Amino acid sequence: MLSTALSCALSGVDGVLVHVETDIAGGQFNLSLVGLPDAAVRESRDRVLPAMRNSGYMFPSSRITINLAPADLKKEGASFDLPIALSILAASHQIPPRSLEGVLLFGELSLDGSLNGVRGALPLVLSARDQGVTGVLLPAENALEVAAVEGIRVYPARSLTEAAQHLTGEKPILCQEQVPFEELRRQRPAAAYDLKDVKGQTGARRALEIAAAGGHNLLMVGVPGSGKTMLARCLPGIMPEMTAQEAFDVTRIHSVAGLLPPNQGLMTQRPFRTPHHSASLPALIGGGPDARPGEISLAHNGVLFLDELPEYPRTVLEALRQPLEDGFVTVSRVRARSQYQAQCMLVASMNPCPCGYYGSRIRTCRCSEHEIRRYLERISGPLLDRIDLQVETDAVPVSEIRQTGTSESSAQVRARVQAARQRQVARLAPAGITCNAQATGSMVHELFPLPAEAAAVLEKAVDRLHLSMRAYTRIIKVAQTIADLEEAGRIAPAHILEAVQYRTIDQKYWQK
Repeated sequence: MLSTALSCALSGVDGVLVHVETDIAGGQFNLSLVGLPDAAVRESRDRVLPAMRNSGYMFPSSRITINLAPADLKKEGASFDLPIALSILAASHQIPPRSLEGVLLFGELSLDGSLNGVRGALPLVLSARDQGVTGVLLPAENALEVAAVEGIRVYPARSLTEAAQHLTGEKPILCQEQVPFEELRRQRPAAAYDLKDVKGQTGARRALEIAAAGGHNLLMVGVPGSGKTMLARCLPGIMPEMTAQEAFDVTRIHSVAGLLPPNQGLMTQRPFRTPHHSASLPALIGGGPDARPGEISLAHNGVLFLDELPEYPRTVLEALRQPLEDGFVTVSRVRARSQYQAQCMLVASMNPCPCGYYGSRIRTCRCSEHEIRRYLERISGPLLDRIDLQVETDAVPVSEIRQTGTSESSAQVRARVQAARQRQVARLAPAGITCNAQATGSMVHELFPLPAEAAAVLEKAVDRLHLSMRAYTRIIKVAQTIADLEEAGRIAPAHILEAVQYRTIDQKYWQK
């Protein structure tokens, strides 16, 4: 007897429908699993047999052939356990074969027949819905992850028995009530760090606000303990709220990477990734045998924070250049090739020298000129050129730290950032982008027209500072963000001057 169950396989952050075909013929017992299964899929035979037996079902003692079609697509993970078990039950007439029609099935089976969650549930369900599937039966552990997906009925099951009884109509599972995205966004946790706790650093706070408003890259250079890391960790609290599409994109990547905790719903807080400086190239950019997403993709629509920037390997930092420019990364391996979104803000911090006190007002630097030069040269010019805002921080005087008056809170700054981002969305929507930093060089002159007086100021700055064409266009984008924060109708010379100010730190350290 032949039966077919519908499942789905991951390909990058997308799903591909897979038909699990089971044929039971006469002869001595043998189970053959074909269709390019990896080790985890091949091991399903050792999970499915005891799971069926311990759930009260009979495992056929005949020749069983299971084909995962299309046969030329690599199948990975344990998500095929449930469709394999149910297709065997249908082929052996323990459940009606027609009960499997039109419903997507995936889930990992324990030996006692209970269902465990799998990675990639959200992209699997989204892809199946887009291909016309109207119902999905999945582990209860993955139910919250897909709670905001509209246009498909979700049935969460806790065991093989529950799944089979639902399909036969013996004990139907209640369809999960989907939750609107706005409701999920209202439930997001509060940011762990607040700008009201930051003392001093007026210039850095201003740069942080501009970076959040326009999605610009930011570099902070300063002595140890000046607050660079705390400032960076305040960014999620002032960044604009994610749209539904941004939340789905972020959650898909984290789901594929297997980083969503059990019973985790849609991610509504922008990601903030802080890889250690010992992170390898595949860990940061993506890779491994299965071409998994790296930290820069996990930071999509959020922040990639690199603390102590010169401590990262030079090859790793140079690999960031293309993703920062293109907004995506393509990971190619012998066994897999995937493209992941990587439209994130790069925020980095570093000391000005190995001892950390070069140029400090409070302590004398003990490094030689050669040591300082060698330390700074770990950061290449092309990478610096892609960082829109570069600011210095110094130690805050004790008298300023002890002041009782509180600084402006993250909520107050976020209100300005949100208003500026809304103006950008309205202006940039025809171009298919959402913030000023995403504008390409060809878009800049069309989207951000420069009045004659502002253009004259920028031309003088470029000539005097010997800036590149990339720096020229990025200054215009930063100036437009400053204008958006001030609710100005057009870019003024003052906006250009402030934007140029954030490109001069390399003149002090790297171009001496």
